Amino acid sequence: MSTLPELLSSSGPRLAFKAFVIGFLMLLLLIPLALIHGTIGERQAYRAQAVASVAGSFAGPQTLSGPVLVLPYVDEVQVEEKDAQGRPILRTERQWRHLLEFPDTLSIDGKLVPAVRKRGLHEVRVYELQSQLQARFELRVPPAPAKGTRHYGQPYLSFAIDDVRGLVGDPVLTVAGRRQALAQGNGGHRKGGGLHAVLARVDHGQALAFDLQLRSVLGGTESLAIAPVGDSNEIRLASAWPHPQFAGRFLPRSRRIDANGFQARWDLSALAAGTQEQIRQGSDAVDALSVSLVDPVNVYSQADRASKYGLLFVLLTFVGFFMFELVKGLRIHPLQYALVGLALAIFFLLLLGLSEHLAFGLAYLLASVACIGLLGAYVSAVLRSPRRGLAFAGALGLLYAALYGLLVSEDNALLLGALMLFAILAALMLSTRHVDWYRAGSP
Repeated sequence: MSTLPELLSSSGPRLAFKAFVIGFLMLLLLIPLALIHGTIGERQAYRAQAVASVAGSFAGPQTLSGPVLVLPYVDEVQVEEKDAQGRPILRTERQWRHLLEFPDTLSIDGKLVPAVRKRGLHEVRVYELQSQLQARFELRVPPAPAKGTRHYGQPYLSFAIDDVRGLVGDPVLTVAGRRQALAQGNGGHRKGGGLHAVLARVDHGQALAFDLQLRSVLGGTESLAIAPVGDSNEIRLASAWPHPQFAGRFLPRSRRIDANGFQARWDLSALAAGTQEQIRQGSDAVDALSVSLVDPVNVYSQADRASKYGLLFVLLTFVGFFMFELVKGLRIHPLQYALVGLALAIFFLLLLGLSEHLAFGLAYLLASVACIGLLGAYVSAVLRSPRRGLAFAGALGLLYAALYGLLVSEDNALLLGALMLFAILAALMLSTRHVDWYRAGSP
C-alpha cells in the first residue's frame, strides 16, 4: 500500500506545479484585462467631453422654474438710538425685502423635438422644447404694517432657466390677455439666469387676479427638468424619442412609450412637493421632475460590463485545457495557455473598437466570430485534432452567447450568471466524477 509521501513524490508535484503555473498565468493576464478596462474608462471620459463640448456651444441640460410673482418692498422703521451725549434720537432704517407668490394653477404642454449632434465618433442627443405654459394667480397684497411704513416697488414675473442660450426666437408672454415685454435675468431675487417681466405697481391690500400664457422654444442637451411651482400642477410632455428615462423627484402619473415616441403626464400638488419653500429659502436645488433622452445601448457601459467577465472567460478556458491534459494525456505548454488567454483578452478591446463604429450587437458578433475562429484554429493544432478544436470553438461560442445574454438582460443578469456558473460547475463535476486524481498526474 502506497504511503502519502510516495503519492506526493509521484503525481502530486506535477499536478501542483502545473496548477501553480496556470494560476500565475491568470494573475499575469489581469494586467492586459486591467489595461483594457482602463481604455474603456478613457473612452467614456472622451464621450463626456463631447457632451460638454456640445453643451458649451449649444445649450446644456435645462431646468425650468416659474412663473413666480415677486413683490419687492422696502420697510421704513423708526429706530431709537443715543447720541454721543446719551440723548435719545430717532433714525429711519430701511429694510429691503421681497414677497414671493406662486400660481394657484400651472399647466405646461411641451413637445420635445430630438436631434443628434456629433463630436468626432460620439453622438450627443439634443432637443428643442416647444411649450405653452399657462398659469393663474389669485392673491391679495398684504396690508400696511402696524408700525413703520412700507413702500412696494415694481412687481415682476420671474421665469428661471438654467441656460438662456437655448432660447430660440422670441418667447411670447401675455398677461391678462395683453402682450408683456420680457427682459433678461430672473429679476435678481435668486441666483441663476432666466427671464422676467415687469408689471404695474400695486398697493396695500390690493386684490390681484390674472391669467398668463408663455409660448417659447428652448433648446437643451440630453435632459430636461421642470420644477412644479404652482399649488396645482399639470405637466404634459411628448416626443418622438422612443427611449426616455424619467427621473427627478417625481415620476409620471401616466405614460405611454412605443416605437413612435413617448407621452407622459404629471399631476402634482404643492402639498407633495417642497419646491415653493425651497425657492423662498433661496436654495439652488429644488424638487423637480426630469426626463432624459438616453441611448438604449450605451456601448461603453456594455463593454465595461463585458470586460468584468474577462477573468471568468480565462478561468473557464484554462480549466478546459487542464481537463484535456488530464483526461486525454496531452501536454500543453504554459506559453500556449498564455497565448489563448491573450486572445480572450483582445476580444474585449476588439469589441470596444468595433462598437464605436457599428451597432453593439453587430460589433459583438464580429468580435466573437473573429476570436472563436482564431482560437478554434489554434486549439485544433494544440490538441492535435480538428474535431477537438471544433468542439472547443463550439463551447466557446456558447460561452460568448451566454455573455451576450447577460449584457442585454441587465435586470436578470445576476440570475442568468448564477445559472450559467452552476451549469458549468455541474458539467465539470459530472464529467470528472470517475477521474482518479491521484493517478491523473502520473507519467
